[in-house]
Amino acid sequence: MLKPTLLAAGLVALLALPAAAQSTNSGTDKFAQLETLLPTPNTYRTASGAPGNEYWQQRADYNIRVKLDDTNQSISGDEDITYTNLSPDVLTYLWVQLDQNIMDKNSITTATEVGQIQPRMSFQALDYLQRSEFDGGFKIAEVKLKGGKALPYVINHTMMRVDLPTPLRPRQAVTFSIKWAYNINDQTKITQRSGYEYFPEDKNYLYEIAQFYPRMAVYSDNQGWQHKQFLGNGEFALPFGDYRVSITAPADHVVGATGTLQNPNDVLSSAQRQRLEKAKNSTKPVLIVSPLEAEQAEQKRAKGTKTWTYAAKNVRDFAWASSRKFIWDAMGIKQNGTPVMCMSYYPKEGNPLWGKYSTEVVAHTIKTYSKFTIPYAYPVAISVHGPVGGMEYPMICFNGGRPEKDGTYSADRKYGMISVIIHEVGHNFFPMIVNSDERQWTWMDEGLNTFVQYLTEQEWERNYPSKRGEPANIVAYMQTDKSLQTPIMTNSESVLQFGNNAYGKPATGLNILRETIMGRQLFDYAFKEYATRWAYKHPTPADFFRTMEDASGVDLDWFWRGWFYTVDKTDLAIEGVKWYTVDSKNPEIENARKREMINKAPQSISQQRNLQDIKKTLVDDKPELKDFYNSYDPLATTEADKQRYQQLVKGLSPEQQQRLNGGLHFYEVSLKNKGGLTMPIIVQMTYEDGKQEIINIPAEIWRRNNAEVTKVFITEKPVVSFVLDPFLQTADTDLSNNAWPQRAQPSRFELFEQQQRAQPNPMQQQSALQQKEQKPVNGTTSGGTN
Repeated sequence: MLKPTLLAAGLVALLALPAAAQSTNSGTDKFAQLETLLPTPNTYRTASGAPGNEYWQQRADYNIRVKLDDTNQSISGDEDITYTNLSPDVLTYLWVQLDQNIMDKNSITTATEVGQIQPRMSFQALDYLQRSEFDGGFKIAEVKLKGGKALPYVINHTMMRVDLPTPLRPRQAVTFSIKWAYNINDQTKITQRSGYEYFPEDKNYLYEIAQFYPRMAVYSDNQGWQHKQFLGNGEFALPFGDYRVSITAPADHVVGATGTLQNPNDVLSSAQRQRLEKAKNSTKPVLIVSPLEAEQAEQKRAKGTKTWTYAAKNVRDFAWASSRKFIWDAMGIKQNGTPVMCMSYYPKEGNPLWGKYSTEVVAHTIKTYSKFTIPYAYPVAISVHGPVGGMEYPMICFNGGRPEKDGTYSADRKYGMISVIIHEVGHNFFPMIVNSDERQWTWMDEGLNTFVQYLTEQEWERNYPSKRGEPANIVAYMQTDKSLQTPIMTNSESVLQFGNNAYGKPATGLNILRETIMGRQLFDYAFKEYATRWAYKHPTPADFFRTMEDASGVDLDWFWRGWFYTVDKTDLAIEGVKWYTVDSKNPEIENARKREMINKAPQSISQQRNLQDIKKTLVDDKPELKDFYNSYDPLATTEADKQRYQQLVKGLSPEQQQRLNGGLHFYEVSLKNKGGLTMPIIVQMTYEDGKQEIINIPAEIWRRNNAEVTKVFITEKPVVSFVLDPFLQTADTDLSNNAWPQRAQPSRFELFEQQQRAQPNPMQQQSALQQKEQKPVNGTTSGGTN
């Protein structure tokens, strides 16, 4: 292309002043501060994002006795709750969560759920539609004050109000008891957060049990009682306390649970206790219950029962698992000097994946999360394999990922299993320790946890195939129609595209902050500060936003506003590039340059054809028609031209002379924000000699005009191309407008047979190939003669 030149005097003005167009506003202010959206700071929660000097939270301590009926798949139990009012308020009633009532026949969840009948439906889909036939809600037998006096109560679906006989004043505690029972759901038919799996081959059950007891709701400074109904997505807001739980199960069951086992002599054999002691100092998982022992237990049915008693301090919940099928392994680690027993419980159907990976993944997760947040201080961390695909509780989680019956598995199954264990064990930090309100804001636990999951996956194995975290992986979601999206800052029950919105998008946003906007050093310090400030407390979104800014010194209001409060997308585009060089005023240089450009200029089609068709012009036939201008060369340098140039140079300062003859290249790049989401601009310039340079421009370039800006780049060498976001850092949804000159984006289409056949996984394919190679042919084998 022809490159325009800059007059020497005009160059100074260009560098000294911003272009006039940059001071116009585009009609929206994406850099407005969040002050008007966030709650007013107070003595409970400060403007810095830290807990205030009068911060308080309630406490609930539990003593629970529960019995598992392996014949009828049901649970019965009773509990004593000691509730301590540490608020400045007087309470006349308490709210208790009855989350199991989501399985009640009259559940508000079932009544309000929408669905469609498809021409072809699986039996499982039909089972789910008919789940209202299953009676799985709590049966509350009694609620009593300590001493035996009955307490009045009202059940409102998944919430129960307990009315106190006398007001509970600040710094006072009340102890009351609840007795209950319920039927356990078949998790393979009615998918919930806990349930059982039946194994027809050996006629055994495996139970993963949670939300099994009435639990205190949170009462907080920022919203009072959190008693929003449990509809399924919005998980649980719970106060901290100490637990003592006694679980009575068939005598041949193995029971794993939150906390530490209080009566090992009553429930474990001498050999199992010795193995458990050995595991504390082992660098590899030690089998506490071996596969052989588990298989032997599967074949018998004990008539009696055993009671396993577990205790846990300063936790917000309790869960457990029970089965005679369990293989159990364990390995001890030290986290900041604190011993942590990393353990796994799984049936033989989980091997070889579970025996090889689960406990190692648990240990790796505890170590990595502790590095990025706070040291793990609980005594155990457990991964259980059963029917629940992925669910988390303090010190214990339920995870899927089962190999084929022949023991083979695909890469997706392997990495999916590792990822779900990382994710669910990681939930010990968010929200089990940094205890956000999941009923209101799913992203505060799922999104933050998915982000640290991504970091942990990358430290497990180089180039680990993480599904979430990389900006490129969220592009497809952000390309969807805005009517199919909701802002991240949406209540858990109203979120659309739940996985992308609550898990993927916030995790990606944090990765963009870490890698592109703040840098790892500033981000990691601020993120760790947030975890430290709010460990074992109840943070809100404002506390997170404010802490990240307070600890880093980076104004991120524009980012929270765009990424969390809107459904705008990233689409930055190069609209055009103008290339300038400085007119040196040296007639010899400039005239030669102009002559070169004229000679290189393409001839029009008419000029090309005229050379062939017009053999002679009139002036060729009649030379007398020629005059001065037929021989005049306007690009010939005269002495007068040289003298004028010398006179010009004498009047310039040395710095001006250097600018005049510096040979610099000036590129005016026009940029547009087509997607509406403000982002930094990352520009890759490729020079004529093939070398490249990356320029990172902060998002504040958009502060005066949110829609379009121009940026001048000054280089010593000619630039042959500009590319935005070359390393896919900003989740740009349209890469076709990111390059100048424009590049075609490659894509593919796939041909397939009309009837798709299930393909064996690579391990099965390899096994079949080996068997084929070893098959005797004409009395011989692939290894030689018989």
